[in-house]
Order: sequence, then C-alpha cells, then structure tokens
Amino acid sequence: MPTNAMINVYYDAICPGCRKDRRRFERWAGKRAKDIDWLDVTEHQQLLRDKGIAPEAALRSLHIELSDGRMIEGIDAYRLLMQRIPLFYPAAWLIGLPGIKQALRRYYDHWVEKRLKREGRWPPQ
Repeated sequence: MPTNAMINVYYDAICPGCRKDRRRFERWAGKRAKDIDWLDVTEHQQLLRDKGIAPEAALRSLHIELSDGRMIEGIDAYRLLMQRIPLFYPAAWLIGLPGIKQALRRYYDHWVEKRLKREGRWPPQ
C-alpha cells in the first residue's frame, strides 16, 4: 500500500496522552499529515460498529481504516503510521519482528488497561 493513501485513524481523543501523540505525529509527518483523518472512537461508535469493530475494542487498541476499507489494528496500526515518516522506517520494521511485536502488544495492552483504570473508564462499556 502506498504510504500516502488516505487513512482513518480511530483513537481515544479523551486521553490527553493520545491527543499529544496525535499532535506529535502530525508535526513529524509534515505534509503527509493531510492524508490522515483522525476520528475519536467515542464520537464514532456507530461507524465502528457498522465496520464490525466494538467501540470498546477500538478504545483498547488503535485502529486504522485503509482507503480500501480494510481495518488494521494494534501494533500493525502503529507500524503503518510510522511508515509515513521516513525517519521511523527502521523502527516500523523492527517492531514488526516476531517476538518484539508480541512483547510490545502485551506491554501496550497492559499500559492501556492501567490508563483506563486510572481514568475510571475500565472496563470499557
């Protein structure tokens, strides 16, 4: 897939850290940032349901919709975002390696659960 095709990123806009990450990514992506539509999972719950994604699953993990309608989730979604920034190509490749990818997924899942509990939003409804 071309790295400049339009994508929709479903993210947790309630989370201050997630909003900060979005701004940081937009800055790093430069002109490529225009090819990304950032959608708050809370505001787009029905749209997610229509695509077969439970809103609570989208809250627990980053989801990206490709221009052809396919959904990418979790570490693969982060890799796709990283591939839009040339400086991050090597890191995107690295986090996709067997073992590293699984370890990052476990860490990420734990981190999200901890964050949502701290915010009083766990378990996601």
